[in-house]
Amino acid sequence: MHHRNETTMNQLPFLSPKSTSNRSQTTLLRIGLALCCALIAPWMIATPVQSAQGRRMAEPLVKPIFTPLPPGAIEPAGWLRDWALAARNGITGHLDEWSPTYRDAWKGVGEGSPGDGAGWPLEQSSYWLDGSLRLGYILHDDALIKKATDRLNLVVDGVNKGGESFIYWQKKPPEGFNSWACSHMGRALVTWYEASGDKRVLDALVRAYSHYPVPREEIKFDDVTGLCNIDPMLETYAFSGDRRVLDRVLAAVKSPGVGATFHAWTNRQYDWGHAVCTYEKLRLPILLYPWTGEQRYRQASERALQWVDENDMLPYGVASGMENLAGIGAFRMTETCDVTADIWSSAWMYRIEGNRFYGDGIERAFFNAAPTPIARDFQTMCYYQSPNRIESRSLPEEQPKAPGSGGLKFTRLGYPHVLCCVGACNRIIPSYVTHMWMTTDDRGLAATLYGPCTVSAEVADKVPVKLTCKTDYPFEETIRVTVEPERTATFPLYFRIPAWCVNGRIAVNGASQAATPDAKGFFRIERPWSKRDSVTLVLPMTVQCAQGYETEYPVTNREYFSYKPDAVFKQRRFPYESVSYGPLLFALPIADKDPNTRVKDARWQFALDVDINRVAAEAKIERQPMPAKWDWPLDAPIAITLPAKTFDWKPSDAQALPAAPVEGIAAETIRLIPYGCTKFRISMFPVTKRAWGQQASE
Repeated sequence: MHHRNETTMNQLPFLSPKSTSNRSQTTLLRIGLALCCALIAPWMIATPVQSAQGRRMAEPLVKPIFTPLPPGAIEPAGWLRDWALAARNGITGHLDEWSPTYRDAWKGVGEGSPGDGAGWPLEQSSYWLDGSLRLGYILHDDALIKKATDRLNLVVDGVNKGGESFIYWQKKPPEGFNSWACSHMGRALVTWYEASGDKRVLDALVRAYSHYPVPREEIKFDDVTGLCNIDPMLETYAFSGDRRVLDRVLAAVKSPGVGATFHAWTNRQYDWGHAVCTYEKLRLPILLYPWTGEQRYRQASERALQWVDENDMLPYGVASGMENLAGIGAFRMTETCDVTADIWSSAWMYRIEGNRFYGDGIERAFFNAAPTPIARDFQTMCYYQSPNRIESRSLPEEQPKAPGSGGLKFTRLGYPHVLCCVGACNRIIPSYVTHMWMTTDDRGLAATLYGPCTVSAEVADKVPVKLTCKTDYPFEETIRVTVEPERTATFPLYFRIPAWCVNGRIAVNGASQAATPDAKGFFRIERPWSKRDSVTLVLPMTVQCAQGYETEYPVTNREYFSYKPDAVFKQRRFPYESVSYGPLLFALPIADKDPNTRVKDARWQFALDVDINRVAAEAKIERQPMPAKWDWPLDAPIAITLPAKTFDWKPSDAQALPAAPVEGIAAETIRLIPYGCTKFRISMFPVTKRAWGQQASE
């Protein structure tokens, strides 16, 4: 399995090899100040300051390692732009035309709501508004920006004219689900202010959040919480300097209920619950670390994320969630909302800690789990995906409790009666793009996620710079960056060296050297940069077979999974292997006519027969040119051939994989392609005794 490494997460703050002395003094000073404040006056923290842009008015005690650029500063290029344009021309650009929920939400009239215009439509529409607005900015698409801001204006004007919250037509404070919905609207409004600097938007955020009733009860993973307003509230405080907003957050956090939860997480005590809620909540403690300097908040989030990774992580980089966390299994499913929530929480943890493992995890989720539940033309999508999909429905015995049968079918609205996933899928591309490059505290830039793009930023003493990243990554190993400062300036560039990469190489203007990563997984280059300077980064990829076991469904969630046969709750260790190449998961493609129709008689009953000690020798890489237009094609630009054996495999809920390595019948060579290019597939493979190696005798 692919776990994030907690030991590495807990290393010292990000230090630059060429400026260790000054930076470590600064870091120690900040930590010392944080500890003093914690001892003298625990909640009197964060001194208001004027930011370099004139917009951030409060800086935390412990500055995050990375700070994202404003929406629109990074523009996708190449294959990534093709995918973003497909989103604009498909679901993202037209969802309000296809569904009255997205047409009417936040207007004060509720389609499908109990008369007051609140509830589910607000949550679902906030997902879409946040995603469509950010997609509009990264594409510099005025029409898409206007479509989103016309609706957001209703909220901004409603609050500024006297509304008590973002649900401006209600006189009572938001509670329960409505408070949760407000947290997603808060993110959308923060995005708008970051990109536009419109004071009206910040005024509305401050007015709503300066007296917001942040929940104070114990946090459980099985339900939504308005405590997820913490990140837009802290961003509102950072931009405004209005102490009332921070005080609302801190008052909630020091309450007995919330404090007890964070303490439990630090001590590795968790409850099995809803996967989206789990991902949304596990980031909450670490958001407080920059403002308090208290390490226990970092530890609570780190350990919660590690627990999810260890118990529920599927090979495509996101946990199972049906809708509850469901352990590890070949036909376990992941709600599309989980992909969005995982990327968002991981991005926040990445910003604060600066550790490459978050970047590695985001890439794995984005390149694998993100495209699979969305049609190649971005016109339809499905509620769930699973590592193995052999039919347009789940296994015969299953009738998922939520949303019901049909969760694996591609439709225009995903699942017509539960619209969260079709709203949330619009956040995925812009969430990735806006975190590809981030600023550093030493006035430099860090390449935090890879892909083709252009970047406009300021470095050194406010020197404008443009970076052009030309690459087909992750479908190739080379990333070419052209650096064009407005004038010659000295500043650092940081490049993430993924944990899966051995012997990375980097060249500046053709002069090559080994790209040896530092403790956080980055390689730093500081020099005078001039126009036409270039950096070429090579990240060699190798074929890797990861071995793991399918586990039982969580016994503590047995009531939730009551539609399952008893056998799935009994302890199981069914062996499997998954195949990766760099950040890409590979799968046996089952040819399809469309996302809901596989080709008749397509073959998929194979067990991997690769000697685990000779994978590099037995695997063959096939390459062909990238297509003129990218749409995650079944005819993929890269493929891997591996030895396998046929066998009589009839998966069921009770026996999804063989209980032990198999002998196999006939030897064959199978051809695998990137998981994201498939709609029907096998990616968690049964194994032969040869493939399983020494473990076969266990």
